[in-house]
Amino acid sequence: QVQLMESGGGSVQPGGSLRLSCAASGSTLDYYAIAWFRQTPGKEREGVSCINNNNGQTYYAESVTGRVTISTDNAKTTVYLQMDSLKPEDTAVYYCGAVNDALSVQAMCAGFRNVDTIKWGKGTPVTVSS
Repeated sequence: QVQLMESGGGSVQPGGSLRLSCAASGSTLDYYAIAWFRQTPGKEREGVSCINNNNGQTYYAESVTGRVTISTDNAKTTVYLQMDSLKPEDTAVYYCGAVNDALSVQAMCAGFRNVDTIKWGKGTPVTVSS
């Protein structure tokens, strides 16, 4: 069973950059899709980006397209989220999640749906403020 741990969050000024990491243990991520979601108090978790390591396909929410890049390391143990031109509205706790069945991959990546089969990490906070 894969376990995930996020890191790399912090405080940054508007226009700044952060790189979040999602490190896997218990399994490599070769046959998983990994998504980044974010959540603010009182709101539902929303999808930001997803990568399907089975075929390399990537997905981005409209709100972050052009500012965010998702990638996986060659060892398939860590997924990164490079975030540039950060805005105050990007402030949230960022979570990475993993699935490895086809239906869940479709739901999580193509639909950014928070399905029950997602294995989540504990999150890393991002604050964008001047």
